[in-house]
Amino acid sequence: MLKSKTFVKKTRSGGVMKIVREHYLRDDIWCGTEGCVECKQEETVLQKDVHIESNLCSFPHYLLPDTNVVLSQIDILEDPLIKNVIILQTVLQEVRHRSAPIYKRLKDILHDKEKHFYTFTNEHHRDTFIEREPGESANDRNDRAIRVSAKWYSDHLKKALSEEEIQIVLLTNDRGNKEKAVESGLLTYKCEEYVKSLIANPELVDRLALTDDDKNEITSSKVLFPEHLPLSRIQAGIKSGAFQQGTFRASRDNYLEATVFVHGEGDQSTEVLIQGLQNLNRSVHQDLVAVEILPQNQWVAPSSVVLQDEGPKEDDATEEVEAEKTLKSAAGGAESRKPTGRVVGIIKRNWRPFCGMLFLSQIKEATRHLFTPADRRIPRIRVETRQAATLAGQRIMVAIDGWPKHSRYPNGHFVRSLGCAGDKDTETEVLLLEHDVPHQDFSQTVLSFLPKMPWSITEEDMAVREDLRHLTVCSVDPPGCTDIDDALHCRDLPNGNQEVGVHIADVSHFIRPGNALDQEAANRGTTVYLTGKRIDMVPELLSSNLCSLRCNVERLAFSCIWEINDKAEIVKTRFTKSVINSKASLTYAEAQMRIDDTNMNDEITKSLRGLNSLAKILKRQRIEKGALTLSSPEVRFHIDSETHDPIDLQTKELKETNSMVEEFMLLANISVAQKIYDEFSECALLRKHPAPPPSNYDILNTAAKSKDLVIHTDTAKALADSLDAAQVDGFPYFNTLLRILATRCMMQAVYFCSGMDSDFHHYGLASPIYTHFTSPIRRYSDIIVHRLLAVAIGADSTYPDLMDKHKQSALCNNLNYRHKMAQYAQRASVAFHTQLFFKNRGIMNEEGFILFVRKNAIIILIPKFGMEGTVFFENKNKPSPKLTFNQEATTLTVEGHTFNMFDKVKVTISLDASNIQHQKIRMSLVEPVILGVSVAPSEDNQPKAKKAKLDG
Repeated sequence: MLKSKTFVKKTRSGGVMKIVREHYLRDDIWCGTEGCVECKQEETVLQKDVHIESNLCSFPHYLLPDTNVVLSQIDILEDPLIKNVIILQTVLQEVRHRSAPIYKRLKDILHDKEKHFYTFTNEHHRDTFIEREPGESANDRNDRAIRVSAKWYSDHLKKALSEEEIQIVLLTNDRGNKEKAVESGLLTYKCEEYVKSLIANPELVDRLALTDDDKNEITSSKVLFPEHLPLSRIQAGIKSGAFQQGTFRASRDNYLEATVFVHGEGDQSTEVLIQGLQNLNRSVHQDLVAVEILPQNQWVAPSSVVLQDEGPKEDDATEEVEAEKTLKSAAGGAESRKPTGRVVGIIKRNWRPFCGMLFLSQIKEATRHLFTPADRRIPRIRVETRQAATLAGQRIMVAIDGWPKHSRYPNGHFVRSLGCAGDKDTETEVLLLEHDVPHQDFSQTVLSFLPKMPWSITEEDMAVREDLRHLTVCSVDPPGCTDIDDALHCRDLPNGNQEVGVHIADVSHFIRPGNALDQEAANRGTTVYLTGKRIDMVPELLSSNLCSLRCNVERLAFSCIWEINDKAEIVKTRFTKSVINSKASLTYAEAQMRIDDTNMNDEITKSLRGLNSLAKILKRQRIEKGALTLSSPEVRFHIDSETHDPIDLQTKELKETNSMVEEFMLLANISVAQKIYDEFSECALLRKHPAPPPSNYDILNTAAKSKDLVIHTDTAKALADSLDAAQVDGFPYFNTLLRILATRCMMQAVYFCSGMDSDFHHYGLASPIYTHFTSPIRRYSDIIVHRLLAVAIGADSTYPDLMDKHKQSALCNNLNYRHKMAQYAQRASVAFHTQLFFKNRGIMNEEGFILFVRKNAIIILIPKFGMEGTVFFENKNKPSPKLTFNQEATTLTVEGHTFNMFDKVKVTISLDASNIQHQKIRMSLVEPVILGVSVAPSEDNQPKAKKAKLDG
């Protein structure tokens, strides 16, 4: 059956265009119910014999939630107890439109066969489709469509099931919708009523999101925050220029301060400083907000003190007034003031479930408690729970439901428990969730696209590939590496030149565009390497087996082969799909020993020596062009094989062979970048590294100036030359410290689509063009680059998304986000294992250097462990020593002793475990000895995990 709508639309040229919209209706859409005699269905989802026990509904029933119930109570719907649920097409479409994260969670539930959730396409069913009536809002039409479908189901099941009656229970929190449903004879409950009636799982009540009625009940009458402006006022204000929109970024160290990044034209963005609770106005980290810029005479400077929110006190108001006074007293001078503003409204909330811990109320038998998130940038959340005693000491997840203007904290609800705080598996789960790292097991749908085992190379594979199995190819990787992406060979040519090949795992052969395996890899974006654990981007069959270029097995590869002369100049480049058989899988140390051992002259060793000598020339040439050699201390843990605890911690030692592999990977990436851009100028996936703005170098210039040195930062070449020349007699580590600081000045390198950008330059490598080709097992960007290169050389066919620059750009945005979060997760994992190491070792004395000087502290680098820590000179419970901070010279004088950047100090290192949620490495000064400053952390000055007292 076909319904048509015809309307006219004016065109830009002033003409009129007739548009016909056709809507197909069917009478053969299944109801999805087991045992239905009316529908001729091949597959059933809803079970007639499995029902939830309820005091309200003691009879067999199916649930049919409306859109708002799905949006607000997704945590309830995810619970294993909730089964046999009908999700209408109307609801699914509305959820998709209103919340991408909840839509994804709903789709995951629909795919879970154990849950028995059925999607009914009511918008295309002859008996359930309805037209929007004149004067009816879209929302009211959708509510009516849900009621009509519920009524149809109710009547249909009475006819369709001969033996027993199954009723439809409509769940809605909308008062008007509920009244109209009851009038129509529908069995209808509020979600809260229904959940509280369940017999099997009383704890499920804790997972209920607060409704508007609940929120009004638990807030005080006192208005604490300004009203948020409605969206219509915000949009008008943005249009007129009265307001700016941007991303709200809360400070990690100061709960009364944040920055809003206002997005301008191109890559330009302005930072607006927000200070004070009223001006922050209930914004949460990563929300999209509207800000009003204050008059210039009200602008302030960022605070230089650490100000943690200690939770509610006897008198919150007095405490906050004092905190705001501290904030203002710590502000810099007029010259460091920044554009300052206040949040006038929220454009889009970016809330997610947060990990953290519950701190119990001191009020007896209280059900309202404060939840403290693990991420210091997120405010505490008021939670109602009846299982607080059970949850104390556990890591849990909580979701925010709303933040009324009468409440000091947002309101939320318990989602689930993650395990005991401090437990290794629990803490790993927390850091993966907090950094949004997809780490669930690969689904059966994804695994179904893997090659069937046993797998072998076929004649069909050989027909389109070059046979390079005779070459002396070998791989060089860190110890224990099982996902070997790359291998190399080098051999002499008759004309005196050398042939060098970089052979990369041909992952794109196994992962075809658009299937579930490809979509999962694209979403994950990257493999995440935690200490002692790896979260793979692709299933293990590929990552550690079929795609891993292990020795003495035949593998499919994508090869980049050069003819290179003795000056390391490229004479010729070619790319080919190939088959290789690696002759050795070496560690960096093993490869180095072969190169250095003059008694070894086998083919593998000769190949390595050839590669190494060319790599040295290539590196020198890169540095001459202005490529930077920066420093970033990386640590390696030695893990106990039984307990999996760290037993040793040391900085990674880099060998010549590390540099050798790096040079040829860089060369391959540059060669491939040029090739894919030449072929596809609009849709090549490239990687750029923007030059830092001059202000980024302020800290580096100050540090150099303290030693009477000058660093030139006009170009990468000038910076590289200055760093090479920056030496201080008797202080060999100075140059390394300076390079560590230079690393901090850099911008983030990012993926981009060539058709959407004009600046391709890679600042750090001093290369006009660059991409990622060499690690397709662990980076999805490289899979796309492989596909582009394969099309460019005629080795594979193209597909629409590959040539769509807008889709390519959206993909790059996800890859940049995933790579950034992976980096943060890796750092958090190192920090956690460092804490474990010192927990097992106790207090240690170590030498370090001052990296930064703050108003009330010094930040110290310990080279032996590649770690940083802070020595504070202020103490809440004791008289503070006399401090004088010189901002221009960045020096801090404590009781007559002046600390400068890069000064050598000696500290005790210990683990402060008094706050189980935020355990931290604590450093105290041993040398120089300063009167009035305690050497080791005492019981008095360690922060306690306070119990939160709630009053309303």
